[in-house]
Amino acid sequence: MYDWVVLWEWVELAVRWLHVTTAMAWIGSSFYFIALDLGLRKTPSLPPLAHGEEWQVHGGGFYHIQKYLVAPEMLPEHLIWFKWESYTTWLSGFAMLILVYYLGANLYLIDPAIADLSQAQAIAISLGSLAFGWIAYDLICKSRFGDNSTRLMIGLYIILVGMAWGYTQVFSGRAALLHLGAFTATIMSANVFMIIMPNQRIVVADLKAGRTPDPKYGKIAKQRSTHNNYLTLPVLFLMLSNHYPLVFATQYNWLIASLVFLMGVTIRHWFNTKHAGKGNPHWTWFATAVIFLLIAWLSTAPMRHRPEEAALNPQALTYASTQGFDQVVSIVQGRCSMCHAAEPVYEGIYWPPKGVVLETPAQIASEAKRIYLQAGLTHAMPPANLSYMEPQEREAIILWFQSAGQGAQSS
Repeated sequence: MYDWVVLWEWVELAVRWLHVTTAMAWIGSSFYFIALDLGLRKTPSLPPLAHGEEWQVHGGGFYHIQKYLVAPEMLPEHLIWFKWESYTTWLSGFAMLILVYYLGANLYLIDPAIADLSQAQAIAISLGSLAFGWIAYDLICKSRFGDNSTRLMIGLYIILVGMAWGYTQVFSGRAALLHLGAFTATIMSANVFMIIMPNQRIVVADLKAGRTPDPKYGKIAKQRSTHNNYLTLPVLFLMLSNHYPLVFATQYNWLIASLVFLMGVTIRHWFNTKHAGKGNPHWTWFATAVIFLLIAWLSTAPMRHRPEEAALNPQALTYASTQGFDQVVSIVQGRCSMCHAAEPVYEGIYWPPKGVVLETPAQIASEAKRIYLQAGLTHAMPPANLSYMEPQEREAIILWFQSAGQGAQSS
């Protein structure tokens, strides 16, 4: 029968799969409609009130698409609303935040060397920051400051840089960058839920009631959609960053994140300009390459690691006090620590994979679940069994971990 760790791992996998799938659908539709919007052409044959049209070919057929800035004279009965991709992406992403960072706060969210927070404090800061992000952004957009699109984008960038720095002052490096991605994604999804869709519903209701819709609703929705377009690539980078210590575990992780937002702008500017038929801004390639090289250089700054003297959380203490722990420490130090060290000695490894350091008993106890799953139940680690971990050593890891779980249940 599956134990709770295996079941929990499958729950995480299922939610992550859902999150990635819906994110692909949301990003794909977003990129498509931005490209479509920029590629619209005015022709003499356009119907009244139509803004532009485009012919496309795909899947063996031709598509003739027309856009109305407000609405056509006759509203069709069947409308396709693009909303659930966004909603499901955010909901599944928030579920992942709970599963990994809230329920595993002591391991992934909190770093005592940065801020000695309780689990409740860290979660409250996380939730509060996500709510703050949307409220601040929305108020700025609706203010006079937001009347100028360029000024608004600069203001938004300043807020993102401030949040990047702020998150690194309270959370672990891994959690800080992930939260910056969640902060941005919350703004993007709330744009759809709180602004774009309600504005579209107002227009539809006016049409059904025989009223002339106000074009301002479409203009506002277009502005928010454009913001989402430029924020998409940085969010993807930040969501992937937790797999790369060179991004999240360095001294300048907040600055790296800030530069990623600029890189997202240069990349999207090239695509948007091309789709609009306004030329081929090759300078964006150079700018993107320079920013990327600067990020790579900043990543070589000294990495941050959890201090060895940091107190173990109650769960880690359970693993450290369970019979067989000394044997597991010996196994892990002999088979894993050549790579999972502050300064790896294995050839070709220059930083601990995923930032996981397994040199001391405290570090090994804190990573008990990962060790159990990757070197006990499965043979994922060591990769290709390069350090020749014996079957009986894997059995010892399994016995130790399961014994700790049984001890915790009985107590």
